[in-house]
Amino acid sequence: MTELFEIGFLSITWADVIDVLLISLLFFLLYRSLRDTLALQVLFVLGALLVLSFLTDALGMKTSSWILRRVSDVAVIAFVVLFQPELRRIVLMLTQSRLFRMFVRSNTQEVIEPVVEAAVELATKHVGALIVFSKADHVKVTVETGVEINASVSTDLLLSIFNPRSPLHDGAVVIDGQRIVAARCVLPLSGTQKLGGRSLGTRHRAGLGLSEQADALVLIVSEERGTASLAYSGEIELDIPLNILADTLQGRLAMVTQA
Repeated sequence: MTELFEIGFLSITWADVIDVLLISLLFFLLYRSLRDTLALQVLFVLGALLVLSFLTDALGMKTSSWILRRVSDVAVIAFVVLFQPELRRIVLMLTQSRLFRMFVRSNTQEVIEPVVEAAVELATKHVGALIVFSKADHVKVTVETGVEINASVSTDLLLSIFNPRSPLHDGAVVIDGQRIVAARCVLPLSGTQKLGGRSLGTRHRAGLGLSEQADALVLIVSEERGTASLAYSGEIELDIPLNILADTLQGRLAMVTQA
């Protein structure tokens, strides 16, 4: 490739420039996501090790270069293991970006749209609902407590199930892929009764309880408040604005299905 210029013993090409820009962008994204955390300090140490490894390799210091490469390899693995929550936040940020959704169309989109339409209508009418997103074998015991449905996800079907006059409305719906596998399922209650000074109702405790015990995401529609919340990985996001529910659900669901 065409040489642009030289810096001492280094010959710089367009490939080198692009390489540096990509790595700089990566570190910038990591810095923006990890600032004000202990992980950022470790990231700086890791970056310094990589720079030293590059310099020793360029200078022909084979022993030092070999040692630094081995240390860097171990440091990268340790970084991933120790800071999984922070890295999950980065993945979430990327999956929620418009650029990501432009190039990667999730196969969950066909499910999210009817679910969100139903959730918004239920919330507006102050009708409660619990909708679980998970593989059926992950929540097998939960599915067995309900009534088998095995039907395609649709707004009308969800509204029918959670209609207060329906015999299936009391309990949770479980969605596996693009199908509703069961309704009127009983979820385990979380021991957490208050969050940020606010008391959690039975539906919220049920959604949180399942997320604590299984790899699942639970959409909770509050009958009393007319709002939507999401429970996943033992955490709960309360009162998500309905106008951003689709985007929020898309991002959280991507985390659960990719975990």
